[in-house]
Amino acid sequence: MAKKKVTIKKTSVKKAAPKNATQKKANKEKANKKKISEKSVSAASAASISAAKLSAAKVTAKALLGTTIGAFSVLNAQGAVFTQDDLRGRKTVLYFYPKDDTPGCTLEGQQFSALKSAFDKHNTAIFGVSKDSSKSHDKFMCKYGFKFDLLADENEKLCKIFDVIKEKNMYGRKYMGIERSTFVLDENLQVIKEMRKVSPDGHAQDVLDFVKSL
Repeated sequence: MAKKKVTIKKTSVKKAAPKNATQKKANKEKANKKKISEKSVSAASAASISAAKLSAAKVTAKALLGTTIGAFSVLNAQGAVFTQDDLRGRKTVLYFYPKDDTPGCTLEGQQFSALKSAFDKHNTAIFGVSKDSSKSHDKFMCKYGFKFDLLADENEKLCKIFDVIKEKNMYGRKYMGIERSTFVLDENLQVIKEMRKVSPDGHAQDVLDFVKSL
């Protein structure tokens, strides 16, 4: 009698992943979650820092009003030493501008010069301030016949006191420079008017109008 051939059907059994492989996968997922969390925290921190810087800048811009400026020493256009004591006893307009003999700065200087007699009537002196040298200032004044003096703040002493050095952007190039700003001081060197990010044209008249209102 012939023997029956018995066929045994093989069942495919899926092997369980090794324990250490499972652990590696879990660790990887945990690490990814941590990275995402850290990025979120980092982004939030960056936003918080930016907001804090913006807030601080606003506070700085307002903080000078009502304060009395401290001691400083710079040179005027003639190369003579000029200090805070030269400002006492009369009101003073200190206007900060980026650079000698440039279009906007020239226009601003010409308009202040044209109104000098009106400022004189209100016992108010005018001084322009930039980081240019005394020699550059003298040349600039002579070229356009300015009737007031310019102060050479080459070491940024006055710029730092009045917090006018800001980040600027020209044709995509970022750099630190003077933000066009004007401050009016009383006879005792107290800041009574603060004007930042001003436009050159018509600014001198705006300052004169304020002085007249005192």
